[in-house]
Amino acid sequence: MPFRSDPVTYTISDLAREFALTTRAIRFYEDEGLLAPRRSGRSRIYAERERVRIKLILRGKRLGLSLSEIRELLDLYEATRSERPQLLKFLQVLAARRAMLKQQQEDIAVVLAEIETLERQCRKRLRQGGNGRGS
Repeated sequence: MPFRSDPVTYTISDLAREFALTTRAIRFYEDEGLLAPRRSGRSRIYAERERVRIKLILRGKRLGLSLSEIRELLDLYEATRSERPQLLKFLQVLAARRAMLKQQQEDIAVVLAEIETLERQCRKRLRQGGNGRGS
C-alpha cells in the first residue's frame, strides 16, 4: 500500500502572507462565496483548492473582472469539473474586456489629441502677447 500523506493545509495568515492580502480581504472573498475553507472550531483551514482560487481571483482582478464574473468562472468549473466550459466562458469574458479596453484606449487618444490642440492654442496666444484678459 503506497504511503499517503495528509493534504497540505493553510491558515488564513499563511495565505494572506503568500498573496500580500489582508485577512480581512480573504474573509471578504469568503463572504462573497468565492472561498469555502473548512472550520475547526473558530479556525479556518484552507486547502489547496482555496489557495488556487485566491490566485485565480487575484488574476481576474488584475484583468479588471468583477467579482461576479470571477465567481461565475469559478462556479462553472466546480459545476462541470471540466475545464472546457470554463475556458470557453473565459474567452468570452476576455474578448469583452479587450473590447472595453480598446474603446478606453481610443477615448484616451481622443482626449490626448484635444489636450495637445488646447496646449498649442494656449502657447500661440502667449506668443502673440496674450495678457489673460480675453484679448
